[in-house]
Amino acid sequence: MDRYENEKSQTIIKKTVKSGVSFGSALAMVISYNAWHSIGWAIVHGLLSWAYVIYYIIIY
Repeated sequence: MDRYENEKSQTIIKKTVKSGVSFGSALAMVISYNAWHSIGWAIVHGLLSWAYVIYYIIIY
């Protein structure tokens, strides 16, 4: 694998991880607002991202 292909693979991985984190934050905020009807809690849970989504799935 040459250097160009390695850099290209790393760029793809970084974009994928960033998309997953963004989606996790948005999902956590929607779930939180739906459950608690509070923008403050939605922001806090958005910062927790996937941790809150997994917690919500396990608990509820």
